[in-house]
Amino acid sequence: MKNYLLAGLMVFTLSCSNTKKMKEASTETGKQTYVQGEFDKQGHRGCRGLMPENTVPAMLYALGMGVSTLEMDVVITKDKKVILSHEPWFGKEITTKPDGKYIGEREERTYNIYWMTYEQTKTFDVGMKPHPRFPQQQKMKVTKPLLADVIDSIKEDMMTRRRPFPYYNIETKTNPEFDGVFHPKPEEFVELLMAVIKEKQIEDFVIIQSFDFRTLQYLHLKYPHIKTAMLIEDFDKRSLVEQIKALGFIPTIYSPAFVHVNEKLVKSCHSQNMKIIPWTVNTKEKIAELKAMGVDGIITDYPNLFIE
Repeated sequence: MKNYLLAGLMVFTLSCSNTKKMKEASTETGKQTYVQGEFDKQGHRGCRGLMPENTVPAMLYALGMGVSTLEMDVVITKDKKVILSHEPWFGKEITTKPDGKYIGEREERTYNIYWMTYEQTKTFDVGMKPHPRFPQQQKMKVTKPLLADVIDSIKEDMMTRRRPFPYYNIETKTNPEFDGVFHPKPEEFVELLMAVIKEKQIEDFVIIQSFDFRTLQYLHLKYPHIKTAMLIEDFDKRSLVEQIKALGFIPTIYSPAFVHVNEKLVKSCHSQNMKIIPWTVNTKEKIAELKAMGVDGIITDYPNLFIE
């Protein structure tokens, strides 16, 4: 308990320091004004380029490289557990079946996590198969973890390192076409996720992101204090105005594919008091280019690029 209080005091002190800086930088206009904060270094799925994605080792390794936010994805099991996974099924690129064979391209969706208990998911390995797109990724036996276990592991690691807790940027993997098949409806999905977040007392350290605006709309209605990030696909041709209109409110963060980002878009986001944090940026040159445009953070598969 003493260690938890110490870490909490460190976070509070850092938060107060940052808040003071922001207030000093603000203009006294009588209304909220966008202020550039510290650059947000986000590790995509932990650090997918270096470790098996969405696993405890990936998250801890990313923390060792000084990320400020851990980006991750969650899905729901048959027994209503929240676990880390990018797809609501066991993907062909990363999965070894219990019998030691790999999942074929045409059968991956038959391994539907929503129809498995958490104990059943633990029989599938997601760290040993060589990844076709990330040759630097270390190989190890590992399974898809419970979100609750990820949070506990991170808290323990932060106590050891004696550093402030990171933020959690959690994506809800929902799609209107998959309701009731690969996941529950957005309302139930969000409630299951929020139950873990509240139990672990990390509400102030959480951002919920989604391409499915229904998730964010429910959050905004039911949990308005939770930070939200609007994810935008690379093929989305709508204007920023059209996207915000479709969402129905101004989110905390606008998070587009990096191909959409230019100085005009950055200024438009900041004029509406939104941060802009693009995904997924995997070269030092592109990170530098986007930082020069004024983005508030970067999501990358290679957090080592932040320190090289």
